[in-house]
Amino acid sequence: MKSLVTGASGFLGRAVVERLLAHGAREIRCFVRPSSDLTGLEELRWRYPQAQVEYVAGNLTSPEDAQRAVEGVETIYHLAAGMKGLPASLFFDTVVASMHLLDAIQDRVRRVVLVSSVGVYGTSYVDTEELIDENTQLDPHPEKRNAYFHAKIWQERLFQEQADKGKLNLVTVRPGVLYGKGTPGVGLPSRMGLVIGNFLLMLGGKNVVPLSHVVNCAEATVIAGLSPDAAGKSFNVVDDDLPTAKEYLRGYKKQVKRIPTVKLAYPMAMMLSQMVEKYHRRTHGQIPAVLTPYETSAMCKGHRFDNRNIKKLGWKQIVPTNEAMRETFAYLKASQNGHPS
Repeated sequence: MKSLVTGASGFLGRAVVERLLAHGAREIRCFVRPSSDLTGLEELRWRYPQAQVEYVAGNLTSPEDAQRAVEGVETIYHLAAGMKGLPASLFFDTVVASMHLLDAIQDRVRRVVLVSSVGVYGTSYVDTEELIDENTQLDPHPEKRNAYFHAKIWQERLFQEQADKGKLNLVTVRPGVLYGKGTPGVGLPSRMGLVIGNFLLMLGGKNVVPLSHVVNCAEATVIAGLSPDAAGKSFNVVDDDLPTAKEYLRGYKKQVKRIPTVKLAYPMAMMLSQMVEKYHRRTHGQIPAVLTPYETSAMCKGHRFDNRNIKKLGWKQIVPTNEAMRETFAYLKASQNGHPS
C-alpha cells in the first residue's frame, strides 16, 4: 500500500515519514517543492534501506503536479499548507492547493488524513472552563481570524464537504503548537502573546500552552491514518503535562535567552486589542491590526484541549513533555548561536 505525504520535507512532514517507516510502511511517496532541502529525508532512506521512499517535486497549486502526486497511492497524509506571507498567498497555498489535490483524487484514494490545527475551533464563543473536544464547532467567522487560521478553517470545510458527499474517507488531525528539534522562528508560541522587536508582549501567563511535540504529533497522525476506527473522525493532538505560558517562558529565559517581557492580564489584553482595532480602522489599515478582540478572545482566554480520543486509538506520547521542552530549548539556543544540530 503506497502512501503519499505532502509537505514531506517540512518540520512535521519528515517526522510523519519517519513514523510511517517505523510502523512498517514500505512504499512512501514524498511530495516536495523543487527547492526543498532533502537532507532529512535522505537520512531516512539510508536508515530504512528496505523501504521504497520516492520523491515527486512540484507544487499543489499546479493541477498537473497534484495529478502526478496522487497517481497510484491509496492513503494521503496532507500536510502541505501556506505558513507565512500575505493573506492571499496563504489562502492560495492552503485552500486552492487543496482544491487541486481533491480534484486529482477523483475517488481513487482510500483515505485522506488532513493535518489541521486546534486553532480552527470557534473558541471565542466557548467558556474558558469548557474543555475543547472534537465536537466543538469550527469558527463560524474565519474572516475574523488571522490569515493562517482563516485558510485552515476553509481547508477543513472543503475536505469535509467532499467527505459528506462520500468522495473520500477523511480523517482530520488537529495538532496544538508544534515544538521540538527544528522548531521554526524564535520558539515563542503566538498563544503566549506577541514578539515585537526584542521584547515579548505576554497575554495570559496562567494559560496552559497546547503544545504538541513534532514526534508525538507525527505518531498520532500515522496512527489515525492506519486505524480503521478513525474513519470519518477528527482528533485533537496535544501532549500531556503541559506548562503554563509563564512556566514555558521561565524555561525559555533560563535555557535560550533573556527577553524583556510586558505581561498583560486577559482583560487588559482585550482593551489593548480594542484600541489596536480602532486605530486600524481609523487609519484605513495603515496601522496593522496585529491584535483584535476576536482573535485575542479565540487564542488567549485559556482554553484547554481534550486529547482522549486520539488515546483511544492507541496513541501514546513518545517524547515526555519535560524532555521535549529541554530538546526544544537546546535547539533554539544552538540556533541563536548559529550552530543548530
